[in-house]
Amino acid sequence: MTTQDEMTSKRPLWMIEAEAIRLLDLNDAPFSPGDLSAGVENEFQTAVRGHYSEVDLAQNIAASSFYAGVMLRAKRGDIPHTLVDRLERYLQPAGVQYWENSWVHFPKDVLAPETRAEFERDLLVDRNCPVKGRRSDASRYTQPLKNGVPGVRIPVSDMLKLALVDATAQGRDWPEELKQTAARLLRHFSNDNTSPEITSFYISPLRSEQGLGMALARECGLRFLLLQLLCTYANDKFELRKLGQEVVLYSAPNTPGRQTELNNIIPDSFYRELFMSPCLSGWDRGHEKHEYMHLCHQVLSRSHLHAISKLREASIINNDLIVLPNLSNTSLTNNGTHISLGSFQLTQWLGDGRLRPEHEKCLGDLVAKCVEHFLPLFVGSYSAAPYRIPYTAFYPERVLGFLPHELDYTHLRMLWRRWQKKADVSLFGRALRPFGPQWLDGAVARLFGLRGDFVPDFRLIDYFAALLGTDESPSLDGRMGNWDRLKRNLQELGIYDARMAFYCLYRLREFEKDGYSGFEGRYYSLFPSFTADLAPAVNLQVLISALAYSYILNGTLRHVHIPDDPTTESERRQIFFATAIGIPTIFIRKTTPDLMLRRILGRAAGARASRRYPGYVRVNLRSYLVALLDVLECDGAELIERFALGGLVTDLRARLAENSRTCATTRLLDGIAPGITPREALQIDAHAFNAAAEAYYRDDLRISQLKEGLDCLRVQLRTLECKSGLRHMHSLIQAISSCCDPCLLLDRALHEITSVNPDRRAILDLIALTLAVISDLSAEAATTSRQLAVRSASLFLEKEIRAY
Repeated sequence: MTTQDEMTSKRPLWMIEAEAIRLLDLNDAPFSPGDLSAGVENEFQTAVRGHYSEVDLAQNIAASSFYAGVMLRAKRGDIPHTLVDRLERYLQPAGVQYWENSWVHFPKDVLAPETRAEFERDLLVDRNCPVKGRRSDASRYTQPLKNGVPGVRIPVSDMLKLALVDATAQGRDWPEELKQTAARLLRHFSNDNTSPEITSFYISPLRSEQGLGMALARECGLRFLLLQLLCTYANDKFELRKLGQEVVLYSAPNTPGRQTELNNIIPDSFYRELFMSPCLSGWDRGHEKHEYMHLCHQVLSRSHLHAISKLREASIINNDLIVLPNLSNTSLTNNGTHISLGSFQLTQWLGDGRLRPEHEKCLGDLVAKCVEHFLPLFVGSYSAAPYRIPYTAFYPERVLGFLPHELDYTHLRMLWRRWQKKADVSLFGRALRPFGPQWLDGAVARLFGLRGDFVPDFRLIDYFAALLGTDESPSLDGRMGNWDRLKRNLQELGIYDARMAFYCLYRLREFEKDGYSGFEGRYYSLFPSFTADLAPAVNLQVLISALAYSYILNGTLRHVHIPDDPTTESERRQIFFATAIGIPTIFIRKTTPDLMLRRILGRAAGARASRRYPGYVRVNLRSYLVALLDVLECDGAELIERFALGGLVTDLRARLAENSRTCATTRLLDGIAPGITPREALQIDAHAFNAAAEAYYRDDLRISQLKEGLDCLRVQLRTLECKSGLRHMHSLIQAISSCCDPCLLLDRALHEITSVNPDRRAILDLIALTLAVISDLSAEAATTSRQLAVRSASLFLEKEIRAY
């Protein structure tokens, strides 16, 4: 018997494409106004402030068999004593230190009974089947404290969830509606491989009259506020501060410097033991998910090592003088923001069977290919991850990260040559690579004043952002199962594992797997502001997605217009990575078969034939970005008007201007070292710059984003006061606040959250107020979503009647 998938695979792609387009309507295209919803996944950095004698990470390392073995082998003379010195310097820094991604420990009896019950469920093999018993590693999370008191030892990602459970238990006088809201939010507290990963508490319908992305920015602000409140609550109620531990949660894109330093000392298995999340939160079968996290780390570490052979094949490494990457890779501790857009219309029609999965996949891959051309507009403009690479670390086998698996050899060589020319690594006009020994490279750097480089968005280079298709298995050819075929192909090459998720810059969210149809943008690093940067970034993502569907439905874009061979795929993605690195020029084939790329190239000022690369056009990157915006403004004029996004285009043009002070990169730089430009950042010592960046993210940026969250809460409370027919909500707010006026509580909120001795009652009141606003916004979003879903169904019915 022939299955549906087999029948689909035998049909020509153009036939599926034509059939899907015929079922849609240009006048009511997907992702048009009134057909949008959005949600966010935020990966947050955590740190525990304290003395090494009190913090869990330091104590866990000191008590490990690895540490004992190192000390014993050094005493015997089997290993150099310098390894012990490096480890001791890490474990015993002067004074109080921040320990990124450390776990916390505290007495078990500080937890409310409801919280202890939730913790016990976290320790089950399957939360939905208690008879299966506890996880095999459950004893790891119930270790006694130094004084022998029964203790709890968990990562911060699980602590946040338990803090919400405990706060709800303490608020015994809270209305039942608030308790139900808190219980519903628990499933949004999970983890990435290491960091807490907190998803949107409700899906935001995006409407032009509310500023589209502003609704999502406010949700992010409220969510960030609640997380800060939970940290403050846990530091006090769980006696963390009393035990010499203070948890801090903040937004930071790059791997912490001290964690990279430790990773260069310890073996990969011990690294996973210390930093891979045990998945106590957010998963019904956490132990299985924990094993998956281990798999990801092992595969990516191996893949990074495998990239060396590709560098040799690309002639970037021409001799045997290489610095082997550590077998333990830290790329999974880079933190990004994933913004997903959903279409009510596509979701409704796929649910009713009016569209089939092969239609969704065919058009979805085509949209993703189209959108990838515009992604350089986001990098550095709305999000960034500034980083200083010292000369002593400027080896291609390290700084190129996973690019050998993301670009073909031609573009990899071009990019590396231009990167070396851009960086401060040249002597008498020739690039002088580091030799390997740190003492020698340091001496060369000091002698000749070689400083390395400044990169606007290092996270996009240090992380495996996208899988490059192969000739046998294209990644975005519109065929069902193409991702699985590519993963199996790459697994045979030793690059990937078929069990892992598919990495893609703009990933299709499939109805059958995710429950809705849409796209996930995975190219965002750090937003300086929720309202000033995340909101317009969402608006731009909406506009480009809608434009892609407009191209398809008006007949100007088909799969044949953007071929799926690896070279063409690499050609468009090299521009994205060049923007992240800050390379000033790019090269594109004169006869590129990518018609979308040709259209953009035709508008790029100053493009000329390359003398170095015959058959290529040399394009200034900034001119290319302006050309992208021109194409967007010209082809999307009607959409810009329908979405009321004229201000977005003006703002983006200002962000793209040379020496712009409004783009994300420059504004983050202003926080790290006020007044400097990217070029001037090279004058700052790399270690000092990166340490200053981490301190800025942890302190000033965290407070700035916390204030945004408080402003969002204040605005929403005022909105509730103005709404008619909300006596229930008004009485609810009065019932949960111990003061007469919630606004008075908000006035002292910042002080309480950042205080070393907060008023626990005030923190509980603030948590309750935040939950009340989230509850109201969730109900409003659900009502709007239902209305929009009904509208999508009626549109289809009208179309069927017209066709009849």
